[in-house]
Amino acid sequence: MSLPLNSTTEQQYQSVLERIVVSFLSTAPACFFLFINGTLMLCLRSKPVFRYTCRYILLYNLLVADTAQLVTSQVMFLLAVGRVKLTYAFCGTIKTVANLTAGISPLILVAMSVERYVAVCHPLRHASIITTRNTAVAVIATWAVSSLNNVTRNLFLLEHSLENLGSVLMPDYCTDVAWFPNPLREYYDKAYTALVFVSAGLAVISSYTGVVIAAKSASTDKGSAHKARKTLLLHLVQLGLSLSYTIYYPLLAGLARTVRRLVFVWVQNVFYVLFIILPRCLTSLIYGLRDQTIRPVLLHHLCCRRVRV
Repeated sequence: MSLPLNSTTEQQYQSVLERIVVSFLSTAPACFFLFINGTLMLCLRSKPVFRYTCRYILLYNLLVADTAQLVTSQVMFLLAVGRVKLTYAFCGTIKTVANLTAGISPLILVAMSVERYVAVCHPLRHASIITTRNTAVAVIATWAVSSLNNVTRNLFLLEHSLENLGSVLMPDYCTDVAWFPNPLREYYDKAYTALVFVSAGLAVISSYTGVVIAAKSASTDKGSAHKARKTLLLHLVQLGLSLSYTIYYPLLAGLARTVRRLVFVWVQNVFYVLFIILPRCLTSLIYGLRDQTIRPVLLHHLCCRRVRV
């Protein structure tokens, strides 16, 4: 007959078991969607029609940003669950990459919305306006804007001592608040996020309105206009999902004060999947399954090349 565990040992065992289960429940869907994203990225590099068509170039960059965001988010989540503390420099690097890639998605969605608007409302000028060169400029501009945002917010670090930044261990887990305890930075982030998402929302809504008006014209291809309207609506949904990560931490902070620890652990995992993982994975599902050109190629790769292209 085995000896009964004391209270402290039992709590430690439950804590370790909880962390293992939570890590698995978050990592499993993350790995699944990373596989889907990676397969779709491989598809978009497999044929010239994908490599040199402007909307697929934009989609590829959107997937790169979303995949990088998903990887960094999962790494930080597992480090927090495992109660691993990092140095300020390492945490700052991860957070900078996460913030950079998080800012790419709404800007790329604007470019994709404009491309659909031009295709429907100005079909004769589409080939001269939406060129691979202009698309490359738009992609570079989105990465430049997001990079400039990172440089600007990092200027707030100048108020703090940077000595031994690379070797000092953080007292808490890797979060923006722990790494960057500056209230001005928080106000700046809120202002920048509001500006980007309001501007992006107006751009997508304006494109949708333009397509709706053009669809009533007798000279417009009704089928193309209908598909463009559905695509722009999906862009608007994606934009809202991209914004959902901003309410993740406030929701957790509110729950931590009102529910028991065991309930909080499971709700945290559910919220993480809903607000962090899922928004970064819908792009591949939406475009991979809706686009008639991509769908057979994606199914061909997902089914181990048993489905003919």
